[in-house]
Amino acid sequence: MASIFELSDRAVDAIADQNPLAATYLGLPGRDHRWPDLSPAGHAAERALWATLLAEAEAIEATTAAADLAKRVLIADAQDNLARHDAGDHLRDLNSIASTFQGLKAAFDLMARDTKDDWSRIIVRLETIDWPIDGYIETLQAGLDQGMAVARRQVEAAIEEGRVTAGDESPFVDLRAAFDEKSFDDDGMTARVDAAIATARAAYGRLTDWLETTYLPQAAESDAAGAERYILEARKHLGMDIDVDATYAWGWAEVERIHQRMAEIAADMDPDRSLSDVVAGLATDPASGIDNADGFIERMQQVQNEAMEQLAGVHFDVPDQIRDVEVKVAPAGGSLAPFYTGPSEDFSRNGAVWYPLGSRTFFPLWEEMTTAYHEGFPGHHLQVGVQAALGDQLSRYHRIAVWQPGSGEGWALYAERLMGELGFHDRPEYELGMLAAEMLRACRIVIDIGLHCELPIPDDAMFHPGEAWTWDLAVEMLRDVSFQNQEMSESEATRYLGWPGQAISYKIGQQVILDLRDERSQREDFDLKTFHSDVLNVGSIGLGLLKELVRAA
Repeated sequence: MASIFELSDRAVDAIADQNPLAATYLGLPGRDHRWPDLSPAGHAAERALWATLLAEAEAIEATTAAADLAKRVLIADAQDNLARHDAGDHLRDLNSIASTFQGLKAAFDLMARDTKDDWSRIIVRLETIDWPIDGYIETLQAGLDQGMAVARRQVEAAIEEGRVTAGDESPFVDLRAAFDEKSFDDDGMTARVDAAIATARAAYGRLTDWLETTYLPQAAESDAAGAERYILEARKHLGMDIDVDATYAWGWAEVERIHQRMAEIAADMDPDRSLSDVVAGLATDPASGIDNADGFIERMQQVQNEAMEQLAGVHFDVPDQIRDVEVKVAPAGGSLAPFYTGPSEDFSRNGAVWYPLGSRTFFPLWEEMTTAYHEGFPGHHLQVGVQAALGDQLSRYHRIAVWQPGSGEGWALYAERLMGELGFHDRPEYELGMLAAEMLRACRIVIDIGLHCELPIPDDAMFHPGEAWTWDLAVEMLRDVSFQNQEMSESEATRYLGWPGQAISYKIGQQVILDLRDERSQREDFDLKTFHSDVLNVGSIGLGLLKELVRAA
């Protein structure tokens, strides 16, 4: 019988072969010219693969701690994927930020563009994108037929994004400029690039038309997932169970606590102005920001480089393979939230932080510094990079294919606070920005749970006490309490409604790590760097398992 490590190796290749889109995201070569079967039949085949992997993993005896972790991780992921299939998640795979609708086009951002062979693979994918789109439509139609339509708000967001993708501002159009930069000898490839881009734009236009004419009239009117589904979704994202009512109450307590601290800092900065006025000033003060996109991206790259230089080897063990992190502009048309993509398995592709610019022409740094630490180093880039570089300590499947939002987003938000503790938020406005980012995550707790579980705002809350949650109230809270701009607040509120249970992973995960650190600090041999290694070296795992392993270290 194969060992759990041999099975994990085989699982990576089997999943990549069946889903070449996942292979691209994981940085696994040799499949970038192919698409997965996104039809119901393709999803059935995927489910069968997970069932086989689960049965094989359960039959293997783990004789070491490393093998036990590898087995538990593969079994947990297989069970989670089977649960998602059986719940019909693929039948309602449409939202404003993290669905196949975004994934099909975003894959091109991660494909190599250096050689003619690279461009041949890009061209083939563009030319054949009709096939996965047809399968995707077939699966969404099956969801409609089974009464599993997603909410109107999510469909409308996808339609808006689809019009951009099919239009003159399409990210596919940007591929032509990237191709021209290479100055290849023209042997007909230029014409193929143009034709392939036109094919891809038309395919997205067709998909968008279908959403507008067929799906939208049948879309659900209610945004709420309902308490039963929400509890299941939250467990998938967290890797542990929560008491929804208690977590909702804790979220409101955190909103109050963070608001008080922000008000104190604002009063120290300018005792004659309110917190809102201080923040409004920072958002427009030329001395507090950068007035062009190129300068902003350059500054964010500098932030990454400086943090890496000062902290690597001091508070974190940083593998040589991940000493570089890139900062890039995200393609137009998607969500406005910055995001991170990890390195490829062989580290030929660096980890990268992506910034959607939206309509912005001015970039206030008071709120951007903490985001840089969250998305890049020592946030996602360190966590994902360490996991990828752990070699024989983790199974191959665990290293490159596992992402648990509870520990992942929890670590990134922990990193934001830690950078304040280490003195990197060395100006009061940067500390205010860090607190505003934590306030955003506290607001996510109460908004996400409140909206999906249809809980009332508490009678003693600082915000609209006793009222029922609506999307408009969520936008207002994000804008006026966590100080997001109007455009971002609307994007965020729509995101939460389309992705139940994900938004709470940040603050809950951070609190689990802080609690573990508090426990560890009671030991005489407490060392912060060692604690960080103990958290990161178990890889991305559910919060329940994280608590077990870190306490045992």
